[in-house]
Amino acid sequence: MSPKPIKPITPIRLMLLALLLAACDREDDCFTAADFETHEGYALSAGTSTVFINSSFAYDTEADWVENIKANSRRFINGDGLYDDALTQAGGLGPVYAGYSCGSCHRNAGRTKPALWTQTGSDADGTPVYGSGSYGFSAMLVYVTRKNGAFFQNYGRVLHDQSIYGVTAEGKLECRWHEEQFTFPDGETYSLAYPQYTITDWYKGYGDTGEPIDPTELFCTVRIPLRHVGMGQMMALDRNEIEQLAAKSNYPEYGISGRCNYITERGIRQLGLSGNKAQHADLTVELGFSSDMGATNSRYPEEICEGQSQMLEGSMMGLLYDRLEVSTEDMEDVDFYLHGLGVPARRLGSTKQPAAYKGRTINERELIAIGEQKFYEAKCHLCHVTTLHTRPRGATLLNGTELPWLGGQTIHPYSDYLLHDMGSELMGVGLNDNYVSGLARGNEWRTTPLWGIGLQEKVNAHTYFLHDGRARNLTEAIMWHGGEGEASKNLFAKMEKDDRSALIKFLESL
Repeated sequence: MSPKPIKPITPIRLMLLALLLAACDREDDCFTAADFETHEGYALSAGTSTVFINSSFAYDTEADWVENIKANSRRFINGDGLYDDALTQAGGLGPVYAGYSCGSCHRNAGRTKPALWTQTGSDADGTPVYGSGSYGFSAMLVYVTRKNGAFFQNYGRVLHDQSIYGVTAEGKLECRWHEEQFTFPDGETYSLAYPQYTITDWYKGYGDTGEPIDPTELFCTVRIPLRHVGMGQMMALDRNEIEQLAAKSNYPEYGISGRCNYITERGIRQLGLSGNKAQHADLTVELGFSSDMGATNSRYPEEICEGQSQMLEGSMMGLLYDRLEVSTEDMEDVDFYLHGLGVPARRLGSTKQPAAYKGRTINERELIAIGEQKFYEAKCHLCHVTTLHTRPRGATLLNGTELPWLGGQTIHPYSDYLLHDMGSELMGVGLNDNYVSGLARGNEWRTTPLWGIGLQEKVNAHTYFLHDGRARNLTEAIMWHGGEGEASKNLFAKMEKDDRSALIKFLESL
C-alpha cells in the first residue's frame, strides 16, 4: 500500500471525536453534524464522515469515527490492505479474472484509467484500436449476452479477459471510437465519442457445436470502475426517503419520472442502491472477489469458470480447488473499509483567486456560486438531489456488524439513487446498452452521485465519465444526457458560454 498523509489534529477533529464518543453512549447511537464548524472555504458533504483533503488520497482517507476508535482503525487498516494488495495465483487469483485486486481497478478508491482509452494497436487504415491489454488487468468489466437476454453457453454474464499464466482467457475486447462534432447554439463546438465493441479470441464456440459466436447475436456492454465515494452513506440511506422520492419524482414538464430498482439478493427482495443501475443491495464485496478476481468465498463457493476448460488448465498450473480462498471475516473487513472511507468536503472556492465572468473579474467563490445557481436553473437537482438522510441505526456489514456512526446524518450526495431513462437516440444509440439489471431496462441508469467528482482528475489522473468512460470531460457527460435528462441538457446548451463554464466549475467543486 502507498503511504497516506497523516491528518493533523485540529479543533474540528477534536469536536467531531467528542460528539462521536458521546453518541456511542446514547441508546440510539445518533448524532448530527448540523452544528459543526467547518474549515473556511468548505462545506460538509457527509456529516461526520466528511474529510478535508484535496490530494490524490481524497477518496482513500478514513473518516474520523474510524481513525479515532482503535478497534475501527484496526479493521479499516486490514480491509485497506486486502483491498489494495494484489492476489497471487497461490492466494486465490484466477484461473480467469478481470483485476488482480480491488485497487487495481479502483486506484486510490477511485476509478483507474479504463483500458477503453488505452490503445493496443491499429487497423490497416490507421484506425486506433483500444481494449484488453496484457497488463494483468483491464480496469473494466465486459458484459456479454445474446440479444434475447440469455447468456451464451460456455460463458457467464462477464467475459473475463485476463487469466493466470498457462490459462486461456475467455476472450479479448477491442474498442473503436466513433466521433461526431456538435455545436452549441452560441457557436461553440464540442464532440462526442461512441464505442463500437468487438470480441476476439473467444476461447470456445457456442454450445457443443463449436460454431463461432455470431456477432449479430451479441450484445456487449462495458462498465468502467465506479468511484468508491460515499459507500457507507449510501448503505445507510433511509430507504423510505428513497421510495418517497420515487413516489414524487414526476415532473412531466421536464419529462422526468424516476423509479426504484428492486432486486432479490440472499432470497430477500430489496431496494437496489449500488451499481450503475442500482442493481445491488450491498457493496458487492463477495461478488467482486469472485467475479472480478476469481477468488471463491462462502457466498460464491464455485470458480467463475466452473465446468470450463480453464479449470483443467488451472489444475495443470498448480491451482487447487479444495478450499475457499477468502474468508468471510476478511471480506467484512473490506466491507468495513469501504463503509469507513471519508467523503471529501465540498470546496466553496477562494475569495482571493480571480475569475473571469462575462467581461468582468470576480473571485472563484463567486463563480462557483453562479455555477450552483445555473445547476438549479438547468433543473439538474430534480435527479441529482442535493440532500438526503441516513437512517438512525446506520448501516450493517455483510457479516452482521452494525455501524451506528453512519446513522442520523444529513448528507449531500447529489443523487436520488433512482432509475431514469437516459435516452436511446443520440448517435443512434444514446446511453441504451440493452442490458437488463433487475427492473432496470437498457436505457435506464441510476442517477450518479456527484460528490467527489471534481477530484477525480487529481485522484486518478483522468476525466473519463459515464458508465463506459465515453465522456472525456464533464461537458460531454452532460451532453450525452437524453430521455429524462434531455430537458436539462437543452437548458445547459442554451446558456451563454460563461454560464456553462460556471456550472462546470460548480461540479468541479463537489
